[in-house]
Amino acid sequence: MGKFLKSTGLIQFEVRDRIARVTLNRPEKRNALTPAMLAELHDALLEADALVDVNVIVLTGAGKDFCAGYDLTGVYAGRKADADAHANDVDEAKYRTLGATLDDDCWQLEKTQRQTRLIFDLHKPVIAKVQGNCMAGGTDLALMCDLILAANDAKIGFPATRANGTPPNHMWVYHVGPQWAKRLLMTGDCIWGADAARIGLVLDAVPADELDAAVDELARRISFVDAEMLATHKRVVNVALELAGAGTLQRMAGELDARAHLSQ
Repeated sequence: MGKFLKSTGLIQFEVRDRIARVTLNRPEKRNALTPAMLAELHDALLEADALVDVNVIVLTGAGKDFCAGYDLTGVYAGRKADADAHANDVDEAKYRTLGATLDDDCWQLEKTQRQTRLIFDLHKPVIAKVQGNCMAGGTDLALMCDLILAANDAKIGFPATRANGTPPNHMWVYHVGPQWAKRLLMTGDCIWGADAARIGLVLDAVPADELDAAVDELARRISFVDAEMLATHKRVVNVALELAGAGTLQRMAGELDARAHLSQ
């Protein structure tokens, strides 16, 4: 399909009018993330960043939801990897197992971080279009994007923070500040898209039937700016986030999430 992306259908990829549209494509599973899906998403984003006829990327989910989080029926539930995650016949006993030890857990979380953090490191801006549920691992993706537009009735949150851990991708504090970050993480409460816009978790929220048009218009306006200029703006702002500790915090969030997994 491309220099980097070899699609298996888990991700839809389309380029038109200087805009690459990357779509999570498991609508029947609310676009829940599997290892294979994350790997394909990584390659799709890299493909879009490499194409000279792309100036901006839109990340969205097929169907009613952006992403309901990680698929808990596979490796993320502590069971053996599902078939799509391991196409090759390998001896699983030779490899680290999620949750086997604290360090194994850290290693697995850092591996996933490298895939999702790519959004932050891309040269081209990424707009997240959030409809329906954006939960847990879905927020790990959305909050790494440069701009987030949501439907008013989108549902955004990380309920697992009540008992299972802390977000391994932690951009919450950079979007909403310390008090709202603590408020959302300490309760695990979800908020509507309209409220997410009010506190700065997303850029803006619009009625659900206007979301496509709003994202298309924002992407269209950005797409007319030269890619070199867009990369300059993104990287300057992201360096500011790095100076505020964003890179170090991701490493610490992964390690602390692994420790939180040990809590009873």
